[in-house]
Amino acid sequence: QVRLVESGGGLVQPGGSLRLSCVASGIMFSNYRMSWYRQTPGKQRELVASITSGGDTNYGDSVKGRFTISRDNAKKTVYLQMNSLKPEDTAVYYCKGDYAVVAVYWGRGTQVTVSS
Repeated sequence: QVRLVESGGGLVQPGGSLRLSCVASGIMFSNYRMSWYRQTPGKQRELVASITSGGDTNYGDSVKGRFTISRDNAKKTVYLQMNSLKPEDTAVYYCKGDYAVVAVYWGRGTQVTVSS
């Protein structure tokens, strides 16, 4: 059974930081591209950041220079370090793993709220 479990969300003040984690089980984690997406009510889910099996990274324009994605294959975990958080970063953050298009898995999400 494949599971992606996110953690690390919460309430943080503007300008603060959070680190999200996503632990995978049931997949050959090292082969998967891992991504973070976010979604707010009434809007489409948007890509925040992704990291390939080889370590190449890609970021959404709104988070470049503030967020960093990384992975630890031994721990089957992908991280999202979020710095200089803004109220508009408030969303549910989802972890996604995909492999060669044929396998796509999502976590259930973790809420991030940026508010004073």
